[in-house]
Amino acid sequence: MAKNKDDAQGAPWPIPTFHFIVDFDGTPVAFQEVSGLDTEYDVIEYRNGNSPEFSTVKMPGLKKYSDVTIKKGIFKDDTSLFEYFASVKMNTVARKTITVSLVDENGSILFVWTLKNAFPKKVTGASMNAKTSDVAIEEIVLAHEGLTMAKVG
Repeated sequence: MAKNKDDAQGAPWPIPTFHFIVDFDGTPVAFQEVSGLDTEYDVIEYRNGNSPEFSTVKMPGLKKYSDVTIKKGIFKDDTSLFEYFASVKMNTVARKTITVSLVDENGSILFVWTLKNAFPKKVTGASMNAKTSDVAIEEIVLAHEGLTMAKVG
């Protein structure tokens, strides 16, 4: 674990999440936010008819993955997310390997999450409001067939 060198007790500090890199098949893209990096198992409940227990036994079933949502600011002449979404045609979707890397203050990669066979499921343009001075943010939701996490170094 990383230690705070200024702390006399040497207590560990958690890693902040504000410094990360998103890579689309070898092309790094600057994003503001990534969410949905989770996976879970279906739970199978079963009970034998002659079981003395009046409850079910629970077992892990199929693994399932959440869709991943990625948000970024809209820049002049940048329509890449809408073009990627528009590239989806029936049975001819361009699936990509997408990695999200969490990096430290020196830019060294600490952890990498990898999405297998990802493709765009939904794209959302900016929400506009004349009463605010917020940045225009667009988001893309990605479906995928697998999520792995690896510690680097």
